[in-house]
Amino acid sequence: MVGGGQGAFIGAVHRIAARMDDRYRLVAGAFSAEAGRARASGRELGVAEERTYTDFAEMAAAESKRKDGIDVVSVVTPNRFHHRVAKAFLEAGVRAICEKPMTTTLEEALDLVELVGRTRLAFCVCYNYTGYPLVRQAREMVAAGEIGQVRVVQVEYAQDWLTTRLEETGQKQAAWRTNPAEAGAGGCIGDIGTHAFNLAEFVTGLITQQVCAELTTFVPGRRVDDNVQVLLRFRGGARGMLWASQVAPGNENALRLRIFGERGSLGWEQEEPNRLLFSRYGRPTETITRGGPGLGKAATSATRIPSGHPEGYLEAFANIYRDFADLLTAWPDGPSGSTPSLLPGVTDGARAVQFMIAAIQSSRAGATWLDLTP
Repeated sequence: MVGGGQGAFIGAVHRIAARMDDRYRLVAGAFSAEAGRARASGRELGVAEERTYTDFAEMAAAESKRKDGIDVVSVVTPNRFHHRVAKAFLEAGVRAICEKPMTTTLEEALDLVELVGRTRLAFCVCYNYTGYPLVRQAREMVAAGEIGQVRVVQVEYAQDWLTTRLEETGQKQAAWRTNPAEAGAGGCIGDIGTHAFNLAEFVTGLITQQVCAELTTFVPGRRVDDNVQVLLRFRGGARGMLWASQVAPGNENALRLRIFGERGSLGWEQEEPNRLLFSRYGRPTETITRGGPGLGKAATSATRIPSGHPEGYLEAFANIYRDFADLLTAWPDGPSGSTPSLLPGVTDGARAVQFMIAAIQSSRAGATWLDLTP
């Protein structure tokens, strides 16, 4: 692991997800650039001192030379390091799981696409909401035509934790996420807006062709956006809207997706992830439950425990790690063909970066329509 040391949030989530199915062991890490924090983090996590590094490049070089060197690196640093860290390990022959957004610029994203294509090393981006069983069920139902041709896509991701200037209190997560030197040019758009975008394309299978965006900074003195509203035009004629906000009081982690087709609709909410609403025009709405009857293969394989026992965020995250382990088991020398469609790969990561940059540019140009050619 690179990043994820003392005081970090997402590193612990990745470690739990990796261990949940007994497919990984944490044996090396550059948990912080601060030597004291790196060593203390390594001790807390049971990593040997000689495999606790303070420099990710040193770690990549050293681990690639060891007979017992790491098989995979998990990149959980602030955004600005993602490209440099992932590139160093890929060039050293190490596969990578990378936090989102994959990079802060499109040039960096395309560089990783080229590098993964050249090295043929497995690479995953943690769009973890695609790991929920009923998200995968919805994707399968849309693909099977159960709601007919998609007409309208509504996706939103609302939080309230940055309603005040939390970054000024010393709160570490708020500080780096609202600092463009750490997070990149996008604030809310990169942190949660890319999640919403990825989820919309993942479930519907649609390709977004154009975006028209307005990014707003409501909290005085904040240097990045904290509210995002985007109109979407999809290939094939469907239309959509995306709203992401971190200044919406009363919302904790309210990721919501609704898809309306010519014959019906689907609705899913992350805070109630074990239920999927399925409406067929002219008939009563059905509630499909995780682990319940009638589920397809994708949802069933992503389910660990019987119906009625809630599964959630950590289990969905773990499904990403398990899918990646399955990929490495199936193709130990690199993928034979493309990465399995349910696993967010390097092109999905680049696609979300492309959306982020286009939304920023559209907003700066006065909310003009911009192309989003794949």
